[in-house]
Amino acid sequence: MIPAPIRQQLTEAHARGDYAPLLALIPYAGLIGIECQREGDDLLFRLPANPDNIGNPLLPAIHGGVIAGFMELSAALYLLIFSDSLSIPKIIDFSIDYLRAGHYRDTFAQCQLWRQGRRVTNVSITAWQGERGSPIATARAHFKIQPQPPLK
Repeated sequence: MIPAPIRQQLTEAHARGDYAPLLALIPYAGLIGIECQREGDDLLFRLPANPDNIGNPLLPAIHGGVIAGFMELSAALYLLIFSDSLSIPKIIDFSIDYLRAGHYRDTFAQCQLWRQGRRVTNVSITAWQGERGSPIATARAHFKIQPQPPLK
């Protein structure tokens, strides 16, 4: 079950379109600096350029683990906000394809729900810098969710 204070925070964030208070509850989100904003009926996730996220100082490029963590957290938040699950989504597996270097600049991600079953849901995530048509990574994630009880 999602605790009542978190459910309340989630409802308020979704109503206002301001997800900063919700992200403040997640320590890793604060560590890497993830941001979330509404874009129409969808969400756009942003990882601001941060020198602490650099893995290769010669390029400089964002660490691959930071990119993967950003994408996985984006998918979990997307499900938390848009699914009808009674619990916080739990990651089952995550597969990422790195397409090009993530240079030291803002990175964006967008999620798409491919399939939501009663217990498992599948999300695809695309991350880019600059142009959406030139992704730096794509990923697929499966999450375990708790279904709503059937109506009696």
